[in-house]
Amino acid sequence: MPQSETRNHRRQFVSFVFYRLDPAFRRLPDAERLSAKTEFLKTYGEYAKRIMIFPYSTMGTRADCDFMLWRISYRLEDFQQVTSDILATGLGRYLNTAQSYLSMTSRSIYVQEHSHEGGHASRTEIVPAQSKYLFVYPFTKTPDWYLLSFEQRQKMMDAHFQYGHKYPSVKVNTTYSFGLDDQEFVVAFETDQPGDFLDLVMEMRSTEVRRYTLKDTPIFTCVKEDIRTILSLLDGTPLD
Repeated sequence: MPQSETRNHRRQFVSFVFYRLDPAFRRLPDAERLSAKTEFLKTYGEYAKRIMIFPYSTMGTRADCDFMLWRISYRLEDFQQVTSDILATGLGRYLNTAQSYLSMTSRSIYVQEHSHEGGHASRTEIVPAQSKYLFVYPFTKTPDWYLLSFEQRQKMMDAHFQYGHKYPSVKVNTTYSFGLDDQEFVVAFETDQPGDFLDLVMEMRSTEVRRYTLKDTPIFTCVKEDIRTILSLLDGTPLD
């Protein structure tokens, strides 16, 4: 697909930021913790009116982080401001950024008419499915992949896509990080059936294109929750 076609469509910036709570927060007095979480919630709510923010819990699924904010905006500066303001809250002072991945939307050069990505594969806007579970990971191809002819790569990608068609319950959002971050892509799989995602990944391990994957970890299993529930999970105390 010509690069001019991609440039002529407005693209989104995409951010996946993972936070870990300092255990010292849980030892604070109840009133102080409640005040800190309430301040965080207010700041979060203000930005949720301006940009897309989707909260997910990683409590119990990862050892290195407690929750994740999936953020989508047309302005890169929005991510800077929301991060600054969130970290300035009472709760934010006890948050460490465990991982952060930056990417952009782009039209796929390998996808024409079919829609293996939930109908949005060739579009420059992400439309989250709002499924219960989200699986996020960055990945990078080997240099040899880019030295293959486009026809060779297309053939392998077509075979790769066929496995995705077998699992319609899984929607993949592919975003691109070339020159923006350390990885080349960030993919986010949405589903209500974690077992389907597991089976899909197992099958895709046997595809030829797998030979050209340099790195595809870490992988984050995220559970969609409303922000109030996530704040309650952090210290085991309801926000109300």
